[in-house]
Amino acid sequence: MKQGARAEQQEDQVGKAGGKITPRETDYPQWYQDVIREAELAEPAKVVKGCMVIKPHGYAIWEKLQRDLDARFKATGHQNAYFPLLVPQSFITKEAEHVEGFSPELAVVTHAGGEKLEEPYVIRPTSETIIGYFFSRWIESYRDLPLLVNQWANVMRWEKRTRMFLRTTEFLWQEGHTAHSSHEEAQAEVKRMLDVYGDFAEQIMAMPVIRGIKTDAERFAGAVQTTCIEAMMQDGKALQAGTSHDLGQNFGKAFNVMFQTEAGGRDYVWQTSWGVSTRLVGGVIMTHADDSGLVLPPRVAPIHVVIVPIYKTDEERSQVLAAAESIRAQLADVDLSLPRSRHRDFVEVVVDDRDLRPGNKFYIWERKGVPVRVELGPKDLAKGQVCVKMRVDTAAGRGKEFIPQNEFVATIKERLDRFQDELLRIAQDRVRERARTIDTWDEFLAAFAGDKSTFAWCHWDGTRETEAKIKEQTRVTIRCIPLPGQGPAPEAGRCVFSGNPSAQRVLMAKAY
Repeated sequence: MKQGARAEQQEDQVGKAGGKITPRETDYPQWYQDVIREAELAEPAKVVKGCMVIKPHGYAIWEKLQRDLDARFKATGHQNAYFPLLVPQSFITKEAEHVEGFSPELAVVTHAGGEKLEEPYVIRPTSETIIGYFFSRWIESYRDLPLLVNQWANVMRWEKRTRMFLRTTEFLWQEGHTAHSSHEEAQAEVKRMLDVYGDFAEQIMAMPVIRGIKTDAERFAGAVQTTCIEAMMQDGKALQAGTSHDLGQNFGKAFNVMFQTEAGGRDYVWQTSWGVSTRLVGGVIMTHADDSGLVLPPRVAPIHVVIVPIYKTDEERSQVLAAAESIRAQLADVDLSLPRSRHRDFVEVVVDDRDLRPGNKFYIWERKGVPVRVELGPKDLAKGQVCVKMRVDTAAGRGKEFIPQNEFVATIKERLDRFQDELLRIAQDRVRERARTIDTWDEFLAAFAGDKSTFAWCHWDGTRETEAKIKEQTRVTIRCIPLPGQGPAPEAGRCVFSGNPSAQRVLMAKAY
């Protein structure tokens, strides 16, 4: 079957839960689509090309990610604002490199109200230009700086090949935009926000990341430098999970964003921008899910515990549901928040009393990735216990465990925290075990043969020509030049492709 037809068939299947999940080893792309379908996270909006509908369970995961990130932004002094969806086309063209980078992806509005517009509008692919315009109106002197804003919004980039959560024509994200009085201050902001993203990915998503600098060929259009976090998915491919950009004075000059300096002169502001998107949901899926469906770290999970009541008679039903409700109420008071968190994260519990067989319920909730399943029946009530099963076996729990009710309630936070830590450890072990140091081109070709990928630490001669040739021949890209402590210590060597001198190893992989 041709790739296009196969993609269309996969798209048709997403949204119709109740099917099988293809094993990862058999067909990883199909496995990914199957997990999304069976967990009821999203489905393609086929009437709007390249877009998706995020279903309630998928959106609830995004809300958990959004809430934690929003708190971190506010803790670092940023305020939320909102800017127009439509950007005058003339704004996009003011920064030459910016327009060149985004032109192929732009969606343009030429008519409105039944009339042709005097100037077309671009549906925002990103907001540096329009925010630059308003910064020029808001900033007059050094006393107005730094200006730190963030926007939660949707954006549109006309993608030719889409994949749920990872790359769609319309997606949700946040974009931070800041203005500073010096380059040093802006550079510090770039690093600070990259660290916010890195800490968030590891603490909340249980997804280990490499922090680094993008090559000139891969940096954001219009930026002086782009930094990023890169995560390894279970198939060895990289996911760019967040970026933080040093924009220098490029957009300040394009939009005449000037300020009076403390010394009385005039200068252009130094700007940054940084963002993550709903592709983080895809990152959660491909970091933790298995052949049985979604697996969610507790700090990402909209539902932490599902209680499945088991009974035969109406009397048993009444007794079991009363006990289940009592347990739910006790668990609902347990706070999972991290120390110094700006929001509370109480244990969310569902008592599933639908008219379905218990086995069907187990199957449904397993596919949705709920961390803890509790089975509760008359025998359990008689013994004052619950039957507990974690979503996957780890040191947080293996197989079915029969635990006194009071003990289960008293230790639920410890259990969920340990499950969170174990998922991170498993992901970290995967990176350590699969990442490779490669020195020869033959080794490189073997590591990336066919659709294979890994995290490869290789020497590179620093030229765009070599970078382009490696990508053309193997589909492998330089994911980042690692920041200190994020990869092998700098050492002189020879480029894996050209054999020319190299100052340090860089991270290479195929990517989403």
